[in-house]
Amino acid sequence: MPTLIACLSTGKGTWSEVSQLLKAQPWSKVFLITNEFGKQNFTARQDNVELLVVNSEQEVPMLVHELKQLLKDKISDFEVAVNFVSGSGKEHMALLETVLEMGLNFRLVTVNNNHLQILGMER
Repeated sequence: MPTLIACLSTGKGTWSEVSQLLKAQPWSKVFLITNEFGKQNFTARQDNVELLVVNSEQEVPMLVHELKQLLKDKISDFEVAVNFVSGSGKEHMALLETVLEMGLNFRLVTVNNNHLQILGMER
């Protein structure tokens, strides 16, 4: 899973997990869904990280449309890693629907003791 898509929005302490996740695996591409605040304040960026700035005040169908446009032709993988630790339920729903509409398989990932953990898989 060389591509990671993660929400980077609201939630106290959630940005640190996203930062750890960026370091936990040598991702070829990382897409972080954020807002203007995240764009201006998230500093743990790397060359392979692209911030997708959205208006999270929109309704879910509009967020899905916006995310699909922002991700169009950027993912060549069959499967992506997804992390929902940060963000709102609306952002999570929009990201999940976007991944499904794009026909991508996905694995939910997190960080445990500074190591990548793929949820649902024994390690």
